[in-house]
Amino acid sequence: MILRLTWRNLWRNRRRSFITMTSVTFAVLLAVLMQSFQKGVFDYLVNNVVGFYYGYLQVHRQGYWEEQVVDNSFTQQDSVYNTIKRLPGVKEVIPRLETFILAASGNNSKGCMLAGTDPEKENRLSGIAQKITSGSLPGKNEKAVLLAEGFAKRLKVNAGDTLILFGQGYHGSTAAGKFPIRGIVHFGSPQLNEGLVFLPLEQAMELLGAENQLTSYALVIDDPSRLSAIQASVRKITPENFEVMNWKELMPDIANHIKADGASFYIFTGILYLIIAFGIFGTILMMTAERRYEFGMLTAIGMKKSRLGLILFLESLFITLIGVLAGLLASLPPVIYFNRHPLVLKGEMARIYEQFGFEAIFPTAVDPGIFITQSIIVLVIAFITGLYPVWHISRLDPYNAMKR
Repeated sequence: MILRLTWRNLWRNRRRSFITMTSVTFAVLLAVLMQSFQKGVFDYLVNNVVGFYYGYLQVHRQGYWEEQVVDNSFTQQDSVYNTIKRLPGVKEVIPRLETFILAASGNNSKGCMLAGTDPEKENRLSGIAQKITSGSLPGKNEKAVLLAEGFAKRLKVNAGDTLILFGQGYHGSTAAGKFPIRGIVHFGSPQLNEGLVFLPLEQAMELLGAENQLTSYALVIDDPSRLSAIQASVRKITPENFEVMNWKELMPDIANHIKADGASFYIFTGILYLIIAFGIFGTILMMTAERRYEFGMLTAIGMKKSRLGLILFLESLFITLIGVLAGLLASLPPVIYFNRHPLVLKGEMARIYEQFGFEAIFPTAVDPGIFITQSIIVLVIAFITGLYPVWHISRLDPYNAMKR
């Protein structure tokens, strides 16, 4: 009976109900889109920088990260490699031999990061083969290099050209070699895209005179939310002179950016929730004032104030619930669309983002948790504001309420 009466009361003033529902719908739509874009951008950033190259965890000798030279390498040990790979949560272990080196072609020369790696395992880490814009992935022991797209443009080379690498090898030896360019790959991170050269691991060891030496293991994990637990497990089984660093420790700038942007997001959503709360409360206040005579008459003829207060509370809750459902339905298409077709900034704005090391691509995240969280928050706001009519009815004087 109460539910039926509540539902009928909603449509006695259709305009008022539709205004409230519409305000809640747009509030939910905006809140979902904001959080979806934020999570999508950060996930894209982490996947393209962390998942595409560095790995969520990295194992190397102590001191290597502060001074990334070949002399800080370690001897490759199958026992350590196999022990790490068998740990729960570790999907793949990528051995790497990295150093800074000079690359030249024709009259152009630039410094770069040389990454000696296993192309097949690297592809399992990042799907690098699908990101090759021209040429192909080098074979496991092929004497050929894979260049980052931005670096190739700086050197003015293409797939099929020849690249000369020159620098310092292991224990001060001279590293020099000539390699055909097998392919060009596009990195999501502008920093990596501007100066990275891949070389099959065996060829890198030969070039640097570092036989059976590695500078790091990059770890692929199955669940990023268990990063700390997996890191602790890896640390327990690695030698004392090794250190295990997660991506936040490897790239504190990105971690701090995500933390700072997350704080600003909470400020903006807090303001949005205040607007939602005042919008709902304003409508309830108007509804209560307009129906003051009706409330006075109902209580005068014997209707209990508790029952009348419950009806009014349910009215505000129903209006909000309908608005929330409409907002979720309205937000689903744009979230899915921008997940598949991200916003891409170009021109000056893109260059500004690249200066901070980020690719100017903004996808959304299709995460059910976002929709559920925003729905619950708006419903809680409606629950709190819906208590006002109950309080008003409890203090209502039927005689004064029916005065014209």
